[in-house]
Amino acid sequence: MVDLRAKGPGGLNLLSASEASALLEAGKSTSVRLVEDCLSRIEARDADVRAWAHLDREAAIAQARARDAEPRRGPLHGIPVGIKDIFDTHDMPTAYGSAIYRGFQPHADTAAVGLLRMAGAVILGKCVTTEFASPVPRETRNPHDRARSPGVSSSGSAAAVADYQVPLSLGSQTGGSTILPASFCGVVGYKASLTGIDRGGIRHLRPTLDTMGLFARTLDDIALLRSALVGHTAPDAARRIEAPPRIGLCRSINWSQAEPATQDAFDLAAAALAKAGASIVDAEMPAVFDGIEASFRVISTVEGTRALGEEIARHSASLNHYIRAAHEQARGNDQAAYDRAQQHALACRRTLAGMFQGCDVLITPSAAGEAVADLVSVSNSAFNRIWTLMHTPTLSLPVATGPNGMPIGIQVVGPAGGDDRTIAFARWIRDRLGADSSG
Repeated sequence: MVDLRAKGPGGLNLLSASEASALLEAGKSTSVRLVEDCLSRIEARDADVRAWAHLDREAAIAQARARDAEPRRGPLHGIPVGIKDIFDTHDMPTAYGSAIYRGFQPHADTAAVGLLRMAGAVILGKCVTTEFASPVPRETRNPHDRARSPGVSSSGSAAAVADYQVPLSLGSQTGGSTILPASFCGVVGYKASLTGIDRGGIRHLRPTLDTMGLFARTLDDIALLRSALVGHTAPDAARRIEAPPRIGLCRSINWSQAEPATQDAFDLAAAALAKAGASIVDAEMPAVFDGIEASFRVISTVEGTRALGEEIARHSASLNHYIRAAHEQARGNDQAAYDRAQQHALACRRTLAGMFQGCDVLITPSAAGEAVADLVSVSNSAFNRIWTLMHTPTLSLPVATGPNGMPIGIQVVGPAGGDDRTIAFARWIRDRLGADSSG
């Protein structure tokens, strides 16, 4: 994996959020200097990476100056954060990745954005997303190889963090929109439990699927950002696991879709964790999961059509092909089909809860392979959709490099509602695999 640090201006923007926070707390630097270094990197690099949908240099500096002039509110005080452009911001336009909403100015923040402001974060700008967070790519490039996909739909959020343009960013996930870009771009990605981070105020929400996601270059920074969004201190979110965990190997029902490099990375990670003392158990999905992909499609298309009802009614011809096709599929599913799909998902969640009686976390691939070698394909989220539907917390850790020099991630999955503990187990795994972003 190419080390991106030397690909553009490097100052305080090369620090992790945790490192930058320590400098600011000690009075050894300022938020203004940190934000200026991030903006310099963006100015030099974003014509190639194309991660930002909206950026106002003066407004960002003004926020940083205000943070420097007031008492610290917490560890995120003065730290810049990128915001996926599906989240409303009262002082910046929000287009939801769509030409329909070009220039649209919301009157209030999405809850997560408001919580970041309360914590003293600097809202640096809005990161590119795909149209209504669908899986059809837009302009963002993978900073490791501009001819390859950065993943969707949180593409701008992942690419901006990977390229050292901002230390932290917000994303979301319906299918694989956080974990897949994290794996493709070689950063740490975290998808919360369904209600693990406040989803209030998110427009076009699919209520049983859409989940908050976070991006950072280190796992410690994920814990730091999560702490600001859930209201507890970072040490609580970052507590360490001392005893070797019980780790379930879950190749999942889609293992045949994993490329050889992904299968090798998974097997090598499992062997390394066993050597480090973890108790390794097989945790394959039982028969109740048969057909769960079909149930996901029913739920996703029905909830997506309901969420976009106004846009489909008024602007159908201008929507991308994926959204139109999903709407057509949803029209073939009545309420009874939707209810059956939800009952199937509930039965799988109950079975999965039982599986966690025998292990602390599961590991599974983050993606089928390296980043797709084009900028137009819909990326394969086969290793993500199930976990979104199961409402579990998941983290992608960059653990390997594929045959084309691109990152490959391993996904850590915990029980629904066990987000902090899952992060702690992921830290144990990270410490044994060296799985923070370094390129």
